[in-house]
Amino acid sequence: MQYPSIFKQGKIGNLTLKNRIVMPPMGTNLAGPQGEVTDELIAYYEERAKGGTGLIIVEFTCIDYEYGKGFIRQVRLDDDRFIPGIHALANAVHKYGAKVFVQIHHAGRQSNSSLINGKQVVAPSNVACAAVGEEPRELTTAEVKNLVNKFVQSAIRCKQAGIDAVEVHGAHGYLINQFLSPQANFRTDDYGGSFENRMRFIEEIIVGIREKCGKDYPVTVRLSADEFVEGGIDLELGKEISKYLEKLGVDGLHISCGTYDSMDRIIESPLFEQGWRVYLAEEIKKEVTIPVITVGSIREPQFVENILSEGRADFVAIGRGLIADPEWVNKTMEGREAEIRKCINCLHCIHSTMGNSHVLCSINARAGRELEFKELQNLPSGEDRHVVIVGGGPGGMEAARNLALKGYDVTLFEKGNKLGGQLHLVTDPIYRKKMTWHIHYLEHEMTRLNIDVRMNTEATVEGITSLNPYAVLLATGGRPRLPQVEGNNLNHVYTYEDVKLQDKVFANSKITVVGSGMICHGTTRRLAEAGNDVTYVEIPTKASKRIGPETRLRLLEKLKQVNVNIVTDHKLGRILPNSVIVEDLVSGKQSEIKSEYVIVAMGVEAYNPLEGTLSGQVANVFVLGDAAGYSSLGDATRDGFEKAYFLESMVTHSREEEVTQTL
Repeated sequence: MQYPSIFKQGKIGNLTLKNRIVMPPMGTNLAGPQGEVTDELIAYYEERAKGGTGLIIVEFTCIDYEYGKGFIRQVRLDDDRFIPGIHALANAVHKYGAKVFVQIHHAGRQSNSSLINGKQVVAPSNVACAAVGEEPRELTTAEVKNLVNKFVQSAIRCKQAGIDAVEVHGAHGYLINQFLSPQANFRTDDYGGSFENRMRFIEEIIVGIREKCGKDYPVTVRLSADEFVEGGIDLELGKEISKYLEKLGVDGLHISCGTYDSMDRIIESPLFEQGWRVYLAEEIKKEVTIPVITVGSIREPQFVENILSEGRADFVAIGRGLIADPEWVNKTMEGREAEIRKCINCLHCIHSTMGNSHVLCSINARAGRELEFKELQNLPSGEDRHVVIVGGGPGGMEAARNLALKGYDVTLFEKGNKLGGQLHLVTDPIYRKKMTWHIHYLEHEMTRLNIDVRMNTEATVEGITSLNPYAVLLATGGRPRLPQVEGNNLNHVYTYEDVKLQDKVFANSKITVVGSGMICHGTTRRLAEAGNDVTYVEIPTKASKRIGPETRLRLLEKLKQVNVNIVTDHKLGRILPNSVIVEDLVSGKQSEIKSEYVIVAMGVEAYNPLEGTLSGQVANVFVLGDAAGYSSLGDATRDGFEKAYFLESMVTHSREEEVTQTL
């Protein structure tokens, strides 16, 4: 076997796990409005169990709905009525030989009043989390003891529901983490002050679970071994906490890091290297003898194998990687690594849940919708249908992939010399590597599924009609959007594509870059690194909304390091032959930025030159992705998938419309 360490059995407490891959807890918003387990939530976890994952840890589960809620639709276990749903979930996961834990959780000061019906958030001390900005009420000693009991009662319900073990959430700045941290706990009773007192809350929870559930019922703890906040838990303190937890009889440690005040360390942007925080688990493993789980942007099978074979951790948690591809484990075991759809850290899943949607994925349209899209409907036996797709970007290739899986004969026209479309325009070196993963995945699917890909071929009406297609999908993409201001057509105005494709080479020039988003930042940095004097004028775009505040600050810091002059909170007024006029959004004051060249990176607008000429000559013409007005990888992937999934009903509806119009 190529990856013996991955597929070696492992033990946590008295449980034997079939492999070393763990799905860590991640909020989905797939629970019901009252925190009940839904069929959609069960289908989501069942898909990952079916895909071969050895251990699934169910997302953070609320033990106190009155004050402890951390998500809009958070799974609950604070009442016996939630046991049947958890039991059904456990049964679904167990069908595939996987084990299932539930993570029990209280948000503490990282809740907010809007989540808990306007009440004041609670915490060990009345010290606010800067990221939330709400001053908490300090819990009384009696309330602390009551919360210990609520954690214990939730663990009892887990055992009654057939859950294999519980994970106590002591990480990421939530309530238990707050008690552990000298940055958040200034209590003067038995639960604050000394190290032992700060440990008392979690100690009583663990001891209580042991007493009520039995010594053989496994308990693990998720721990931020380094909070990455001033005055908080650092790695040395994380080691001391870990050793103390082992003495208490904890069966395993799930090593993470960060709090809401260092959110980019919990949920990494594309700018973080693969496995950057494995060192934390490695250091903790040196201090304890119980199993240690590591986590953090780990994507490739060989990378996982190396972690395990080198003894840096006992288990590897693959979080967003299993959202992107639930079959990660099975594909690895079967030698199908090239078929793995690797997570690209784009944060689409995070933005969707934080935006009160359920979990979504920019490269896996079925994520969170497994119940809606159960299986692709194969063509009836004996039928031979041909579909033409114009455009080899992610939307076009996703449509081609799924149509081929349904049994269609697919021809894809790409006028350029490479597949991938706008994905090639990412310039940040770390993020570019991740985008390359996705391009290679889609390219491999085109080959594996025997799709007729015609490179360097401009699709024409004659070429398309000669194939007598059942349907035509136009995925011709978009072209750079220009600002609607005076001077946008001047000769010294270029786009990010011109820079990326080197249609124009810039050197030792004074340049103003206008726009925002990952591609804009990469373009700006590339120009500065080439020796140009660059000013970046940040103008909000759709692309910028997909970047979290922590990532934005990190990107701006990178620009400062290469001496880019940064202008924020202004709008673009007009472009002149030798300068750019910008206007302060607050004062309205205008200022002039001298520029030899202006580079625009403000997203894309639809490019759809064929629909009009085709519609009268070919039946069943559909437009997808950027060509249909979308502007993100997630939208393009979803549109390509859905149009492939629903193609037959779309054709039927189109024909019905034609008949109606004729009548």
